[in-house]
Amino acid sequence: MALYEHVFLARQDMSAQQVDALVEQYKGVIEANGGKVGRIENWGLKSLTYRINKNRKAHYALMDIDAPAAAVHEMERQMRINEDVLRYMTIAVEKHEEGPSAMMQKRDRDDRPRGDRPGFGDRDRGPRPDRGPREGGFDRRPREDRA
Repeated sequence: MALYEHVFLARQDMSAQQVDALVEQYKGVIEANGGKVGRIENWGLKSLTYRINKNRKAHYALMDIDAPAAAVHEMERQMRINEDVLRYMTIAVEKHEEGPSAMMQKRDRDDRPRGDRPGFGDRDRGPRPDRGPREGGFDRRPREDRA
């Protein structure tokens, strides 16, 4: 049997329990066709880059699948029919990753330096030592006829 990672997007007006029920439904399809589902991750409600069927957000879900190709085709066929599924993508992989996926790993945004980076923030750096006086008589001094 082949290994797959499957991600699908469900409509934004569904509840988290309805999305979990949808995952269980497709898990049942895989298992009924001789496969098994490993890790299941619900990534939650996220904003979409562009609208899909008038939806600006979607519930994301990931499933690690170990199943024959026929089981995956049947699951995808049922997803095409279901109005609650906006998009789906199945990718064949060599082996499943251990631990949480990249979307589930919490990266602390507070670790990044904010405005205290050198060279940013205060724009008054003084004269540049690598530049000499301006050529062509364009040196900056106040005009004498304005007083």
